[in-house]
Amino acid sequence: MQEGKYNIKAVSKLLDIQSGTLRAWERRYKFIEPVRNESGHRLYTEKHLQILKWLITKTKQGFTISQAVSLLESTGTLAPGVPETNHKDEQAIKLSDELIEALLNFNENKAHMLISRAFSMYTIEQTIVDVLGSIMVQIGDKWERGEITSAHEHFASNIIKSRISSVMHTIPTNGFLPKALTVCAPGEKHEFGLLIFTIFLKRKGYETIYLGESIADKDLFTVLNIIKPTYLFMSCSLKENLGGTFKLVEALIKDFPDLKVGLGGAALSLISEEDRTAFSGVLMGDTQSKWEEWLKGY
Repeated sequence: MQEGKYNIKAVSKLLDIQSGTLRAWERRYKFIEPVRNESGHRLYTEKHLQILKWLITKTKQGFTISQAVSLLESTGTLAPGVPETNHKDEQAIKLSDELIEALLNFNENKAHMLISRAFSMYTIEQTIVDVLGSIMVQIGDKWERGEITSAHEHFASNIIKSRISSVMHTIPTNGFLPKALTVCAPGEKHEFGLLIFTIFLKRKGYETIYLGESIADKDLFTVLNIIKPTYLFMSCSLKENLGGTFKLVEALIKDFPDLKVGLGGAALSLISEEDRTAFSGVLMGDTQSKWEEWLKGY
């Protein structure tokens, strides 16, 4: 497990991730440190591959890479072979364990009670990312390993997303700030990252209308004509949806020249340098500081 045996080209091919993206992740988040051979070339171990595979899976589920790394650092139970880290306090771990048990036993009342307790103990951001996000990861892993049914996964996800949504709708907004619309990119169903970003906008005071899962392009154009927002933000998690997303962005810019379009999501770390240059004005990055910097540009 600890022996370096894969060069970066092999890892790129095995995990379907560009070498440049992998280097950028390592440099920015420092979650793994490849070993070096006698020639100084980086080599990856089996454990490195398991960590990377886990992170890539989480990004495909809707997390940005920064959120996935945060979960890697805070989650107590990860995919088999991924080293367990335990930076959460004991109280949070106990609460998370009880909440997972309630969700997997379809105990809705107890689950809501425990989620309310989490919001009373921590900030909105900590509760959503470190507690609820961590639980979504653990339940997703259990489902992928066949330890629970799809019914368990759907029930737990729906409870957690509904609570995040309810909190989002209680955040007051500033009527003097521009109006924003948030929606998943074409073909996208993973909402977790978009929910976090929407809460970020509302906490900044923006009046934000959240649509969630992707809708037909023509329906989006209809909504834009009705709402007339200043901003449209979309989240793209899956690489296979990038083509349709960029095509939609081009159409939006053409038909709504005054609309400010922002694009985020895990798949954006996988785009080519050519696309990164062509769409540089709409790419928002994957951290709160980058989101704030993008907004300041307008």
